[in-house]
Amino acid sequence: QVQLVESGGGLVQAGESLRLSCAASGSIFSINAMGWYRQAPGKQRELVAAISSGGSTNYADFVKGRFTISRDNAKNTVYLQMNSLKPEDTAVYYCNLLDRRGGFWGQGTQVTVSS
Repeated sequence: QVQLVESGGGLVQAGESLRLSCAASGSIFSINAMGWYRQAPGKQRELVAAISSGGSTNYADFVKGRFTISRDNAKNTVYLQMNSLKPEDTAVYYCNLLDRRGGFWGQGTQVTVSS
């Protein structure tokens, strides 16, 4: 199976930046997609950004121009650079790895943006 460990969350003020990391370990297939989702209190989990093993990216409209997803295939790690953070970005951010077996999730990391 796959284990995902997120890091980099924290408390920042509006306008500041954070960089999330997610390291995957275990049985990693070379063809996969990795992504970040978030869930705010009382809301459903939603896609933030995803990147394929070939480097194709997909972003939610609400983060376009502010967040950048990237990955290091040699390290099985995906990153999310978050700039110009807003209070509405406050949520638990989850890492996801999707391959032909299905999806795997990390435990989540809290991001809190104060106004």
